[in-house]
Amino acid sequence: MSDVIDLSSAILQQLQSLARSGVRDLPTPQPQTEKAMARGSVAPTELTLPRDDRRIALQVVRDEVSQCTRCHDLVCSRTQTVFGVGNVQPRLCFFGEAPGADEDAQGEPFVGRAGQLLNKIIAACKLTRDEVYILNAIKCRPENNRTPTDAEIDNCWEYARRQLEILQPEFICCLGAVAARALLKRKDSIGRMRQKFFDYEQSRVIVTYHPAYLLREPSAKKDVWDDMQMLMKAMGVSV
Repeated sequence: MSDVIDLSSAILQQLQSLARSGVRDLPTPQPQTEKAMARGSVAPTELTLPRDDRRIALQVVRDEVSQCTRCHDLVCSRTQTVFGVGNVQPRLCFFGEAPGADEDAQGEPFVGRAGQLLNKIIAACKLTRDEVYILNAIKCRPENNRTPTDAEIDNCWEYARRQLEILQPEFICCLGAVAARALLKRKDSIGRMRQKFFDYEQSRVIVTYHPAYLLREPSAKKDVWDDMQMLMKAMGVSV
């Protein structure tokens, strides 16, 4: 009986979150194929949203983010909020830390030097930027690109959580310590969390170094490539 109560509570929480994101109608679930069930990419209780519904739901959250004033220092330092970009039905999400100067100016995550390096990483994985979704834990640029505080991470988490609930990715790649802290609630070093899979809801998660770190420490590029190879193997992509 307790399992039934837990399951009902989980479904209710997801429905409430979708409602807060502006979703009012859900599609009739389609029977899952044996192949999908075997690889575990779709959970039996998962509520899969059509592409157009995801766009609408994401826009609702985006509008809320653009008006957010929870963090006084970030509101004062930002030009605009930086929400997310990419495929709204992704197998893989890249989850970064916070916008930099270029991202703050353009309103899109990972468009500066670190973003150019991330594009190369994505291409090396035989994927394109349009096939994945890219978002940050923090939606506003901290002044002088400082590390976000724990309070700022907590304040912004609701938005990232709702994004991920709408996107329902099979895999998430955390880029950097802030991303891992926000998603996994862990403060371990990246070195200790690498080369492992973690669970977040229905997603499998890996943690690796942020591209900005690689610009300062090029020797770590090999470690990131090792992590990407592990991820691509789990995804069934040959690299």
